[in-house]
Formats: sequence, C-alpha cells, structure tokens
Amino acid sequence: MFEMFQLPFMVQAFAAAVITGILLSYLGVHVVGRGIVFVDLALGQISSLGVAFAVFIGTGLTSIPLIFTLSGALLMSFINIRDKRLKQEAIIGILYAFTSALTVLLISKTAHGDSDIQEVLFGNILSVSRQQTMAIGIVSGAILLVQLIFFRKFLSLTQSFENGVNHLIGIFNIWNFIFYISIGLAIVFAVRVNGVIPVFSYLIIPAVSAIMVTKNKKAVLIIAMLISILGGFFGLNFSFHYDFPAGSSIVVVLGGIFILAAVYKFIRGITNKKQISNMQ
Repeated sequence: MFEMFQLPFMVQAFAAAVITGILLSYLGVHVVGRGIVFVDLALGQISSLGVAFAVFIGTGLTSIPLIFTLSGALLMSFINIRDKRLKQEAIIGILYAFTSALTVLLISKTAHGDSDIQEVLFGNILSVSRQQTMAIGIVSGAILLVQLIFFRKFLSLTQSFENGVNHLIGIFNIWNFIFYISIGLAIVFAVRVNGVIPVFSYLIIPAVSAIMVTKNKKAVLIIAMLISILGGFFGLNFSFHYDFPAGSSIVVVLGGIFILAAVYKFIRGITNKKQISNMQ
C-alpha cells in the first residue's frame, strides 16, 4: 500500500493532493452550506480559460489565469439574487457554460487540442514539481490562516445563506468578498495541478459526505478534511497499482466514499425510525 512512496514523484503528488484537498474540503463546507456548488466549476473553468488564453497569446501562463480567476471571484461576490424566481446557481451555471465554450474554442487552436482539453479537465498531478508543491503549500497556508482567524465571521455569513436571510448582507460585504477571493486563489493554484473535475470533487464530495455522517459543524469540517486525505491517498494508490490516470482515480475514490456515506445515512435513518416506533 505504501510502495508508491518509494518514488519521489508520487511523494510530490501525494503532498500536493493533501494540501489542495484539505484547503478545498474546508472551503467546500461553506460552499455547500451556501448552496453555490457551481462556484468551483465556474471559477475552475475561468482559471482554465486564463490558461488557454495565455497559451493562445504565448505569454502570462501564471499571471493571466490569476487575473482571470480573481476577476471572476470578484464578480461572483457581487451576485445577490433578489428575484425569488431565480437562484444564484443559475447565474453561476451560465458563467460556467460560457467560459467552458470559450476555453474549448481557444484550445482548439493549439497544437495539441484534445490532450490539452484532457489536462484542463483532470490535470496531471503526477508531474507536479517540488516548487509547485511549495507554492501551493504557501498559498493554502495563508488562506487557511485567514479563514481560521476570522472563522466566526465566515461561519456567520454561511449560516445566513443556510437560513435564507443572505439578502440582508447587502450588495457588497467584505467577508463575502474575502471568501470568494479565497476560493479564487485556492482554485487558480489547485486547477493547474489537479484539473477542473478533481478540484470540484475535492470541494464538494468531502463536504457533502461529512454532512451525511454528522450534524456537528466542527465535526463536519474535520471529517471533510480527513475524507479528502483518504481520497488522495487511495486514489493515487489505485493509479499506481493499476496504471490508471491519477486525477480520474482520485475522483472515483472520492465518489466511492460518498456512496458509503450515503449508505450509512440510509441505514442510520432506518434504525432511527425503528427506535422511534418501538418507543411509541
């Protein structure tokens, strides 16, 4: 099970998976609580659009995706739907579809169009360098530090979304802005390594699985981060032993954990109903 750690590139891949997984799963608890699960896909795709545009013009492979993603995060922080017939997810979904189409158009003009699209979607975590891992670690550490220092502020804002009173926060809220910038920074670095789909999976699956397992908010955060670590470890193991793509393997393992959590919740629900009926 631990044979993969004999190879330096697997160690780097696991380190990158753990760092991005912990950060994204933490942010994911807030994303799921706010009901904006498309935000990751949209920002991830905006980041990929930045990469495609940089490749197309032949410069700015780091700066342009960063500018694109932070601009997208800023735009999304201002989205505050007041019309009850519309949902925030619908607007974010439109942004995702639009940027996806633009990305494909730009990539289609590159020399390796099909392979480039595959890498945008699932990344190439096995080729991550030590410098990339260190950069991701520094950015992730800074984001988590901000999130922990102002934990109550972000939690209160998320609870306002859960309680359906988010319309009271106004057009611009500094904590909402910082939250979106945090997601934007996390995604722009994570997508370069993991790809859009694994990043989305890290953001959503651990959070949803943890919510299915417990109702305790602090326990949800801890369990979500543990699930992301397990997903990265067993996903890379699966890829290593059976020669499957690493990104896809991690997503499949995370999906398997979600199924187990769903089964646990179903069994627990039946057990609780039986206990209630016996008490009556």
